[in-house]
Amino acid sequence: MNDGPASLGDMDDGPDAARIRAVVVDDAVLLREGLTRVLDEAGIDVVGQYGDADAFLATLPHGAPDVVVMDVRMPPTFSDEGVRAAVEARRLAPGIGVLLLSQYVEATYAEDVLASGTTGIGYLLKDRVTRLEEIDDAVRRVAAGGTVLDPEVVTQLMQRRQDPLAALTPRERAVLGLMAEGRTNAAIARALVIGTGAVEKHVSNIFAKLGLEDTGEDHRRVLAVLAYLG
Repeated sequence: MNDGPASLGDMDDGPDAARIRAVVVDDAVLLREGLTRVLDEAGIDVVGQYGDADAFLATLPHGAPDVVVMDVRMPPTFSDEGVRAAVEARRLAPGIGVLLLSQYVEATYAEDVLASGTTGIGYLLKDRVTRLEEIDDAVRRVAAGGTVLDPEVVTQLMQRRQDPLAALTPRERAVLGLMAEGRTNAAIARALVIGTGAVEKHVSNIFAKLGLEDTGEDHRRVLAVLAYLG
């Protein structure tokens, strides 16, 4: 397989238009090659391989595959690049299916992708995919517009619906805990040994995740602390 944008060049001219066209995006070469081989053997045309999300996104204006199989954590920060790329891919190519693979359960990321549309979405844990047929089935279901979620991801999504604080990251919880102690952003920054800009970003994320809009009538910092204490 080619490893670059040129590999998508002949997407619409395959010998069998009914075959599913897939792209694999993962920085790990062995996993990328392994997935490609599995999909090829299952009768799915892997029309592109990419080691980073940006390289894949650059190809979409020239033609989109039916589905992209993408790692959640990608270069350069190995945090949520895959998720952000998935959301952007669905913006650039609304019909594209997205199957995310993750090493860990990250319900926040699953929610982010589901927010872009509830059809053609998959989120599976790598360690729980024990049979090759599972990947084949998941790719086909996502390409057909279905939704495939690991049971553990579903459990965490349900828990998040019941507990609004479950949406917060450990760092955001730490910030909110210090807010509850009445500390200013500067004091929180000193306690956590981070910049005040980072604290402000965490506070903004806390407000957003708790659904605290800036109405000009309520003190969001107080409401956030009340949610934490309650």
